[in-house]
Amino acid sequence: MELTILGTGNAAVTECYNTCFALSDGSRHFLVDAGGGNQILKRLKEVDIELADIHDIFLTHEHIDHLLGLIWLIRMIGQKMNQGAYEGELRIYCHDGLAGTIRTIAGLTIQQKVTKHIGGRIRIITVGDGESRKITGQDVTFFDIGSTKARQFGFSMVTREGHKITCCGDEPYNPCEECYVKGSDWLMHEAFCLYREADIFHPYEKHHSTVKEACELAERLGIPNLILYHTEETHLPYRKKLYTEEGKQYYRGNLFVPDDKEIFTV
Repeated sequence: MELTILGTGNAAVTECYNTCFALSDGSRHFLVDAGGGNQILKRLKEVDIELADIHDIFLTHEHIDHLLGLIWLIRMIGQKMNQGAYEGELRIYCHDGLAGTIRTIAGLTIQQKVTKHIGGRIRIITVGDGESRKITGQDVTFFDIGSTKARQFGFSMVTREGHKITCCGDEPYNPCEECYVKGSDWLMHEAFCLYREADIFHPYEKHHSTVKEACELAERLGIPNLILYHTEETHLPYRKKLYTEEGKQYYRGNLFVPDDKEIFTV
């Protein structure tokens, strides 16, 4: 299983892309969020993921830095369907409060010759808290992260090899997630900024955490591999070094601070 980080930044970044990623088993891809615009198309092209090979997308929540790239994917994949260049169906997973939003935005911004596929070959599939699905041959369980901002889901995937990968969305870990996060081999967690710069970036006011809190959490839960994302971009050329140095003060496992387009084997 390969994990391709398509974007690592928070909502307001301009020098990197908004946080989104793909989990790939050969030519089968599970895309998680899509960033805030059509740069998702460029990112996918740069990492050699063909639109025709994307059949499963999960949208965690409604914020524009996660949602709007999906509208571009619906448009482009729908066009490929019309051209006979896309086989099968596109499945979009989300919680039940998001399905209508996706349909409305797509209906207002995309031509009917594409949106006609929504409800047919483009399926919007609502998932509930604790509901499991088989995606790219792996077991995926979705869960409500208990957000107080906008309703948001994360997920855990157990690969065929038995490795557990958990994504907590873009907010700090909530104890309600424990049964899903516990026992993970890989944890993906937001880290808005360095702890020593919390007074500059104000992560707590935005319902985010710092490198310190994310690493303390992973240490306490005994997570062997931790990936930090959804960060600010002020330190972009040195982000990996600075975040790793701070994180290693609180976490003894394998700490990863990826750049956009970085690929991991998980």
